[in-house]
Amino acid sequence: MWVGLEAEEYDRKYQDKDLLKRIVSYFSPYKRAMLLVIFFLTISSLTIAFQPIIVSLIISNLETTPDLVYILFLIFIIFTFSISSWVFNYIRQIYSNRVIGSVVLDIRRDAHQSVVNHDLSFFDKNPIGKIVSRINTDSRDFGETVGLSIEVVSSVVVLVLLIIVMLTVNVVLTLVLLITLPLFFVAALSFRKFARKMTLLGQRALASVNAYTKESFSGIQIAKTFRREKKVYDNFLQVNNQSYKVNLKRAFLLNAIFPTLGLIQGFVTMLLILIGSNLVIEGFVGVGELVLFIQSINLLFFPLLVIASFWPMFQTGMAASERIFAIIDTLPLVIQNDSIKPLKGLKGEIEFKNLSFGYDKAKLIFDNFSLKINPGESIALVGHTGAGKSSIAKLIARFYEFQGGDILVDGKSIKDYDINEYRKHIGIIPQTPFLWADTIENNIKYGRESATKEDVLNALSISGGSGWVESLSKGLETEVRERGMLLSMGQRQLVVFARVLLESPSILILDEATASVDPFTETKIQDALEKTIEGRTSIIIAHRLWTVRHVDRIVVLDHGKIVEEGNHDELMKRGGTYANLYNTYFRHQSLEYIEKMGNLKI
Repeated sequence: MWVGLEAEEYDRKYQDKDLLKRIVSYFSPYKRAMLLVIFFLTISSLTIAFQPIIVSLIISNLETTPDLVYILFLIFIIFTFSISSWVFNYIRQIYSNRVIGSVVLDIRRDAHQSVVNHDLSFFDKNPIGKIVSRINTDSRDFGETVGLSIEVVSSVVVLVLLIIVMLTVNVVLTLVLLITLPLFFVAALSFRKFARKMTLLGQRALASVNAYTKESFSGIQIAKTFRREKKVYDNFLQVNNQSYKVNLKRAFLLNAIFPTLGLIQGFVTMLLILIGSNLVIEGFVGVGELVLFIQSINLLFFPLLVIASFWPMFQTGMAASERIFAIIDTLPLVIQNDSIKPLKGLKGEIEFKNLSFGYDKAKLIFDNFSLKINPGESIALVGHTGAGKSSIAKLIARFYEFQGGDILVDGKSIKDYDINEYRKHIGIIPQTPFLWADTIENNIKYGRESATKEDVLNALSISGGSGWVESLSKGLETEVRERGMLLSMGQRQLVVFARVLLESPSILILDEATASVDPFTETKIQDALEKTIEGRTSIIIAHRLWTVRHVDRIVVLDHGKIVEEGNHDELMKRGGTYANLYNTYFRHQSLEYIEKMGNLKI
């Protein structure tokens, strides 16, 4: 019925007792603060519970032998209790909010850490907006439910105290109340199953709105280019309306419990007045005692309403915690090996050994794939789209886990390296540059924060020159805005080049890295790269003629298999796959070809 509200692949079901045990574990570091909350909650509840007793004493005194001084004293006690209740409740709120805020902070920290540690396959399958919704919205709902839970504890204390007092006053009227109490809980529990289900759907619907909003704004330039703003808006309306309908049904379900409980409250009040008035007439109960019961009804039924209605609302927090714990408990496919000693450096020998890999396990990109790259060797990977070129780069960096075989670096499986230490020696320059909303200097220093300004300028010089930075009003301190929008695509790529070269990696991977820059900038980068790749293991996913002409070896891929290997001249003589690729994609970039075409025009 509802589109896009299915459970995510990593979702799981938790028993209520397991969820509660997990939630309690988050409160254990804050035991002292929770004890203070309980202490002030108890005192506040006592001051509330004793007020009807004092009112009953005033009325009983008026009924027998009125004593003005005694009455004024009791009124002063009521006033004092009211002020004290407010003070104690205020202090309790301060500590409870502090504890709840700290717990929500811890849960968001754990959820964020879990997401950050996942491999890229997790983000391929799960929309970012839905992940953000779990970390932000669901944790907020969880915090609100915990706050409600504390209110329930307060209500339980008040309820117990009032029942004890009423038992001492009149057993018959108290039993009338106690007999009717199960009606409240039967009504509340009957909503439990439906409330949990609708709450989960409501949270998923909100996550879908967040996911679509993020995606539509990220691609706003494309939408405007193709004049599809109305379609983006219509699609948003569809997702938003679905969220509205789902959450409206959820609201109707949750709010239906209050009229139901109110109806039960009216019935019990009527029954109590009917029986109590007969007992007063017959002389078994005094007027003050009956007033105590009537006045206690509001104090008694409000906690009952909170306790009974709490259960369906509690499902919101349980569903939210279930969704958060599901994302926390999902283990990444790529597991870090933290027991390995730090790496001092890599020689750069890489060997793919009978490798099997596919983004979808049912459809392998590589099946029994083997390739060896010598230390300091530069190779170019060429082939049609989908041949597996970028996948090789991602696997070397261990962004994905392979299904079979192994990848050896310096004769050792990359699974046996600590990921963080290992990746310090891997430099990847992607085709599409990404910059943080920060200064140029901080973007370049992203992987090496201890670098000096001189180091940054030197990295820029190596990557193609720093003159363009000096022309900016604030130089290296220029804020590049979100995704580096202040800079041109070529300038962004130069910053990315400098960021990678600043770390001086042992293995350099260029994924069509010059495809986004203009020919003039590309020439500058090429001159710098000739020096950079010298003596360093370099894997270059070919897109330009310069790439395939200046490497030690060219590896031609076709559907995850190596079909040819060799240098440019050797492969051209064979007249095979590479020669066809060259004549189709690369030859027109050569100076000889340009001169030939110019002569033909003349």
